Amino acid sequence: MRRRDLLATMAGLGTATALGAAPASLRADETKIPSIPGPDPATKTPNFKAPPGSVDTHTHIFGPAATYPFSPTRPYTPPEAPLEMFRALHAKIGIERAVIVNATVHGTDNRVVTDAIAQSNGKYKGVANINAAMSDADLAALGKAGICACRFAFLRRLGGVGDMTVFRTLVDRVAAIGWHVDIYLETGTIQEFVPVLKALPVTYVIDHMGTISAAKGIDDAEFKALLNLQASDEKCWVKITGPERASASGPPFHDAVPFARKLIDNAPDRVIWGTDWPHPNVKIMPNDGDLVDLIPLYAPAPAIQQKLLVSNPERLFKFAAKS
Repeated sequence: MRRRDLLATMAGLGTATALGAAPASLRADETKIPSIPGPDPATKTPNFKAPPGSVDTHTHIFGPAATYPFSPTRPYTPPEAPLEMFRALHAKIGIERAVIVNATVHGTDNRVVTDAIAQSNGKYKGVANINAAMSDADLAALGKAGICACRFAFLRRLGGVGDMTVFRTLVDRVAAIGWHVDIYLETGTIQEFVPVLKALPVTYVIDHMGTISAAKGIDDAEFKALLNLQASDEKCWVKITGPERASASGPPFHDAVPFARKLIDNAPDRVIWGTDWPHPNVKIMPNDGDLVDLIPLYAPAPAIQQKLLVSNPERLFKFAAKS
């Protein structure tokens, strides 16, 4: 798909995340919204011991729906994965701090994130869903509550993205208050988005290693475009997340390791790591202990592990320094 066709398609779609009302096709009877499975409940204790102050920079909390209702325009319904499960997961895998990314199931109600941050004693930060109806005071309040960024999901299965003019306006607004933006791209669209991303006036973080496909190999043109973007634009950060999304071979997802390692070697000061717990919309549910044990394969040197897990996320999300 050429860039002009891609953006035209997005302009014709409603948004599930930020840029306008969802189309009628997404406002269907809630009983028709597909359900997805929850995370593996038998989390393994990883062999790898993360350094003190390590940050899981991409996680979600779902519900409880009685307190934090799911959006009626959500594209899927997950099992509840509340704060108590979230804390237990990180205790099991040995990760001290986290960044909670508000998912599309909660729409632009960010309380599930900000309430968790308020109870964390500085251990959590957040990434919000926003829209053009929010005032500057609304955004400032989110910032005071521990939000450091907002997310834009350019995925057709999540409703696509609407008016790109609104996108650019929102980016300008969050840049003015010191936030960065999270970018979730459709597989195979990195090359099309390079000019859009390079033109952004703010730091941006590309989710899930750019949704690369391990089956296409390390020399795939899309992956090369991501590497070139990462190397050429100092505003570009990449999340080393989603090996289960990239993998063609399945657990323990070792075919995704060369891609992660290449991205880390390419810009070691602008990479961060996360679990993506509780793993919405994955083909194969990973065990989070196994995901932690991939870290020393991604980054064998302790100094690089420290950057990936501690000092880089501290700098990006403005955590108190432990590095």
